[in-house]
Amino acid sequence: PGAAALDAGTAAAVANAETGAPALITRAQWGADESIARPTLRNSNIKVMFVHHTATTNSYSGTAAAAAQISAIYAYHVKVNGWYDIGYNFLVDNAGTIYEGRKGSIDEMVMGAHTEGFNTDSMGVSALGNYDIAAPPAAVLDSIGRVAAWQLGRHGFSPTSTTVLTAGGGTTSTYAPGAQVSLNTISVPRDVGKTALPGMSGSQLVSPIRPPPSRRV
Repeated sequence: PGAAALDAGTAAAVANAETGAPALITRAQWGADESIARPTLRNSNIKVMFVHHTATTNSYSGTAAAAAQISAIYAYHVKVNGWYDIGYNFLVDNAGTIYEGRKGSIDEMVMGAHTEGFNTDSMGVSALGNYDIAAPPAAVLDSIGRVAAWQLGRHGFSPTSTTVLTAGGGTTSTYAPGAQVSLNTISVPRDVGKTALPGMSGSQLVSPIRPPPSRRV
């Protein structure tokens, strides 16, 4: 779906046509320590993709360095946060390489731990880097678009449309439990939570194809 601009029409067309996964690096290939992962919940649908950044360094190059960062994030999520696995379903490095995040996300509707109160019926993809201080490279935008086309398209959602999620509550959510919230199918955490993620420059990850969300409580 285009490069830096993520043209809305192209993204929608690819989402409707895409049937297979883009090229990506699996957990086995980036060296996930499966001994620390535990089984996680499954969604009944994937209606929204939340786009994050990891807020880690931008000064890395190559898949080995990216894999080392992902491994560190994974260990932090499990050993410090107490989560069952890494929070994101997929990650994208600064060269546009896509990585499998939470176990099973390639083939199943795995529930992540990426957007408190809105993990149900959604997925999370995270750009590996800090986009508070830098604009995302075109390759990152392109790959995030490919993940959106693959995941939203396979479940019948256009990346330019809106849908409704039910808020699950939580300390960082801006919505009460049970609220019906209208969101763009490609959204960011600050649309629903008390966070600046994915950073000011990170707004470029989604802004070309999404208007500001309307809120219903």
